[in-house]
Amino acid sequence: MSDLEVAKSVVKKLSKIRKSLSVAESITGGGLASALTDIPGASKVFIGGVIAYSDQVKINELSISKADLLKYGAVSEEIALAMAQGCLKKFKTDYALATTGVAGPGSDNGVKAGTAWIGVVGKGESFAIALSLSGTREIIRHATITSALAALERTLKP
Repeated sequence: MSDLEVAKSVVKKLSKIRKSLSVAESITGGGLASALTDIPGASKVFIGGVIAYSDQVKINELSISKADLLKYGAVSEEIALAMAQGCLKKFKTDYALATTGVAGPGSDNGVKAGTAWIGVVGKGESFAIALSLSGTREIIRHATITSALAALERTLKP
């Protein structure tokens, strides 16, 4: 499924159940929000997001503790979930998605290119998904976007 197809499904399902969504993005750098806002009618469900590319933005905008970033690293299950939870609180939405990872081409702080984490939080849901991807920077970023949207889409019950 492409970004566009899964984004359409997410927007349709959120509209049907009258729920809202926000996003916190690192590896995807705004691509997740862009995929959602490409869909007509997304403004009914998509509230906004934070591009938290640096640790300082994760701390200031998403209330992630510096201690947790040092302990777990920015590319981790714990930080993906903390980003989603911080986003949910910041935007007061029903659901939040977060993406963190290394798109490459090289590794970052010992984390291999293609490593990504997705955090999904909302309506009794709270889980993270690890991705191990390969390909170009663009392929890794798009696969992360599609995987994040698909993870949320599977949790939405129309």
